Amino acid sequence: MPAKPAPIKKSAKKAVVKEEKPAEPAPQAPPAEAPPPAEAPPAEPAPAESTLPEAPAPEGPAEEAPPPTDAPAEAAPAEPAPVEEPPRAPTPPPSAVPTSAPLNLTVEDVNDTSVTLKWRTPETIGKGGLDGYTVEYCKEGSSEWLVANGELTPCNRLVIKNLTTGDLLNIRVVAVNAGGQSEPATLPQPVLIREILDRPKIRMPRALRSKYMSQVGAQINLVIPFIGKPKPVISWTKDGQPLDTKKVYIRNSDKDSILFIRKAERDDSGVYEMTVKVDSFEDKTTLVIQIVDLPGPPASAKLVDTWGFNAALEWTPPKDNGNTDITGYTVQKADKKTGDWFTVLEHFHRLNATVTDLVMGNSYSFRVFTENTVGRSESAAVTKNIAHIQKTGIVYKPPEYKEHDFSEAPKFTAPLSDRAATVGYTTKLLCAVRGTPKPKIEWLKNQMVIGDDPKFRQINSQGVCSLEIRKPSCFDGGVYTCRAKNALGEATVACKLEVKKVIVQEEKK
Repeated sequence: MPAKPAPIKKSAKKAVVKEEKPAEPAPQAPPAEAPPPAEAPPAEPAPAESTLPEAPAPEGPAEEAPPPTDAPAEAAPAEPAPVEEPPRAPTPPPSAVPTSAPLNLTVEDVNDTSVTLKWRTPETIGKGGLDGYTVEYCKEGSSEWLVANGELTPCNRLVIKNLTTGDLLNIRVVAVNAGGQSEPATLPQPVLIREILDRPKIRMPRALRSKYMSQVGAQINLVIPFIGKPKPVISWTKDGQPLDTKKVYIRNSDKDSILFIRKAERDDSGVYEMTVKVDSFEDKTTLVIQIVDLPGPPASAKLVDTWGFNAALEWTPPKDNGNTDITGYTVQKADKKTGDWFTVLEHFHRLNATVTDLVMGNSYSFRVFTENTVGRSESAAVTKNIAHIQKTGIVYKPPEYKEHDFSEAPKFTAPLSDRAATVGYTTKLLCAVRGTPKPKIEWLKNQMVIGDDPKFRQINSQGVCSLEIRKPSCFDGGVYTCRAKNALGEATVACKLEVKKVIVQEEKK
């Protein structure tokens, strides 16, 4: 049977390229036709590892097998081809895998009974998703881990409560999903359960940083906030000495300290120092309180000189400034006849002044008040001497004014305008003239004075000159002139009047 070994030799040649051992089974093919299909699977992995162009090579001998005479015998090895399908079956889905460990586990806050933790979501979650987190802790030196949360928490933050002060705890967080628990994220160092120490710091309000001023008798209630943990110890002093608790009351809380004075007095002014202390740390601040009052009057006031309608005064600063700066002085005068006081100077800064516009023949007294930020002093310093304004033989001579000359030659301010009139319809010529003394007006027609002709009516009112021509005819046309004359000269103005005739009959024809 020379036809059967031929295909086996071809496959043997291909096998020799990668491995020479498969060539030995070739002599075993003649005893039975079944072994060749059995040996076919080991021959097929070689094409699978090769490149894609070699994949169709095994099909070549199957197509060339029919031409030999033993075609039915060659067709049998082609039937085992479906045996190759089982390796191609789809692989089952992978089982759920735990997530990676949570990230950045840190302590957010610690006090004497609890600890607050926070962390970030694992970098790799996988197809199993994320069900939540479990937080565990154990005491330092112990291997027993206790679960802090009975149920899984979906949050990235957890507060472990009811802890014992002074315990040193190791803490870890585990992510849980369908694939089980992840690798734990553990704090690098154990946590000591105690209240965290915050350094004390006083937050002085802006209004109290420079100076606080108040009037005598006013109520003072100042709130100064601070921070510090645990609760700090507060202490106050005034000018380096302990406070008088009978006059100044201090109320302290966890967040602020209140300084209260029911009724302020001058003696309450000074530098107050507040100290906030936590263990060995402390913070200090100073508060300057100034209690002010009305000032006293000037120490003295005197009349220095009197002349004409004026009086010169001088005074000295007060002995009591009211515990604040003096802002000015107020000067008043009183006439001996009436005794009423009138303010002549207010908010005056100098220590001397001149009072003017006094009435001749009167006698005056003067007094001076002191001013500060609170107000004006209740009393004043009064001059001992009285200022007498003497009467003098003064005769008032009114000034002489030269009378203004308003004389002016005639001048036309509005000239005559050329006009056209209709026969039988009254018309009027108008112009305006000024001049001092009042000029004489004359009307002329073609350089001939019109005079008292009843056909013309001449009017001159407030410098407006008018000439009314009653029912003019064609002969009334011409050049009309208005002439104004006075002692300083004369002026003329002229216009042309054209009288038209209405032709009605010609239009009818």
